[in-house]
This record gives sequence, structure tokens and C-alpha cells, in this order.
Amino acid sequence: MTSRYKPLSPKKDYLTRIAKSWMLGITLLLFSLGGGMLGYHHFEDLSWTDSFANASMILSGMGPLSPLQTNAGKLFAGFYALYSGLAFILILGIVFAPVIRRFFHRFHLEEEHKDQ
Repeated sequence: MTSRYKPLSPKKDYLTRIAKSWMLGITLLLFSLGGGMLGYHHFEDLSWTDSFANASMILSGMGPLSPLQTNAGKLFAGFYALYSGLAFILILGIVFAPVIRRFFHRFHLEEEHKDQ
């Protein structure tokens, strides 16, 4: 039997999955933010506060705050922006996967009861 035919997992297991996915999502977010901060601090010689602001704005899809001064900084910002777009989608997928999985599992269980 596939997992599609098994009953829903207990709420405790579901909440544990949600907590694990949130922890992984937050870890990836902090890793991504830290990498952006290091890059802006190194390539653009921005303060840590300005590096945080620029990295978080890029990571959230808003765009940089400070104008870029160096070619290395411009290259870093371009690659970081490309990475950030994919990282944002990945993190959302990880965080919402347990919720979507449970929704579809419940939907298939209800569908089976209608057929019987």
C-alpha cells in the first residue's frame, strides 16, 4: 500500500514536521543572509549594518539600497540576486511542503470515501 492510502499522521507528527521544515528554512535564510552580508562587506566595503540592509533587501526581492561602486561588487550583487531568487523559492517550498502534503493527503482520503 502506498502512503496515499494510509490515514493522516497524528497532529503531533504533523507539527513536528512543520517545526523541522521551519528550522531548515530559517537556517537556509540565515545562511543566505550571512553570505550576502559577507559579500557586500568585502566587495563594497559597506558597514555591517549597510551590508545587512542590502543583503536582506536583495534576498526579499526588493533591490539594493546602496549604489554599487566597484565592478567586483556589481558582479557579486548580480550573482547574489540570481541566487536569492532561487533561494527564496526553495525556502518557501521547504516551509510549506508539510502543509501542502497534508492538504493533498486529506483531499485524497476524502475522495476515496466518496467513491465507496
